[in-house]
Amino acid sequence: MATSKTPPIDRTYDVLVVGGAVMGSAVAYFLLANPDFDGRVLVVERDPSYANTATTRSWGGMRQQFSVRENVEMSLFGLEFIKSAPTLLEVNGEVPDFQFHNNGYLFLATAEGVPTLKSNIALQQSLGADVAFMTPKALADRFPWLALAEVAGGAYGGRREGWIDPYALLQAFKKKARALGAHYLQDEVVAIHREGDRVVAAELQGHGRIDCGRLVNAAGPQAGAVAALAGVELPVRPRKRMSYVFSCRETLPSLPLTIDSSGLGFRPEGPNYIAIKAPPEDEDPDSNDLDEDYGAFETTIWPILATRVPAFEAIKLQSAWAGHYDYNILDQNAVIGGHPDIAGLYFCNGFSGHGLQQSPAAGRALSELILYGDFRSIDLSRLDFARLTEGRLLKEANVV
Repeated sequence: MATSKTPPIDRTYDVLVVGGAVMGSAVAYFLLANPDFDGRVLVVERDPSYANTATTRSWGGMRQQFSVRENVEMSLFGLEFIKSAPTLLEVNGEVPDFQFHNNGYLFLATAEGVPTLKSNIALQQSLGADVAFMTPKALADRFPWLALAEVAGGAYGGRREGWIDPYALLQAFKKKARALGAHYLQDEVVAIHREGDRVVAAELQGHGRIDCGRLVNAAGPQAGAVAALAGVELPVRPRKRMSYVFSCRETLPSLPLTIDSSGLGFRPEGPNYIAIKAPPEDEDPDSNDLDEDYGAFETTIWPILATRVPAFEAIKLQSAWAGHYDYNILDQNAVIGGHPDIAGLYFCNGFSGHGLQQSPAAGRALSELILYGDFRSIDLSRLDFARLTEGRLLKEANVV
């Protein structure tokens, strides 16, 4: 049985984590759960309610279907971790329940997109993912509610994909990290202090200077602003995404989280359904607000829904919510690792909408890098910070 050994607030910590949502809490957990680590961890989070974080406003998706090897491997580990997490993250007899909905993911493609779809499937299968290509006939047989105009094929991962309660995973990581000794502090980092080429401290708005041996930027959509405090340009921006909740008279059996060839995504949400679609790049500015925008539902979302699923011609918009992606504007992939020229500064940023499912792998990777100086479980060296300035970009095609 785990017992809390949280230390009192001090002025010096071995690791200071900026951001206490799912990424920051995963880093803290994996560090403290490793018997090779005997240091102290401080997690600074400005909003301990997490009401407006990217984590809690996400869809909680868990999938294997990516176009970049590292994303597939990280997500596969995330799926495996969720299976054992109730035991690993148990605290004082309290076992977390992530409410995994194993409905699968379905990516649809036009004839033009089928070669890329098949190439992605080949990569995913080579890494152990359970994903299969489906012909239009197979799609019609399995999902009779689909209208298949212009659809030439699909990729379906039904056995291991779906979605979870994102808030439950965040809280499970946080509670376990605290039980292992992590100190969580409600505050905001307003400056990062360097001595030459090394980070040595963070200045907190309410608690002043906190010295640290290492600082991990896990600030989600605010990661770019936090990096700037250390004099670093990090191309991660807050991008707003609208989720629309609607009801339908007809019940659609076995509806997976479906990604239309247009980029629109939809899935069940309790007795209702939800839909999301990223705006065009030239209509996607940086945004910190969470104002709801209903206009796009009538003009963009509903027409695509009704075309792809005839039953969705008769739907009623119930509500909507806004959330943020920590969007890597260069290649939509995470930045995981240390800064090449500033010792003690680490990044866990830029997941561009697929961070929740990769938080276990990212947290473990950062802990390995801090402890051992390299990645020991999954080689994530291609996701380093230096690739952003050296032109080694890894473009992820399957961004939802």
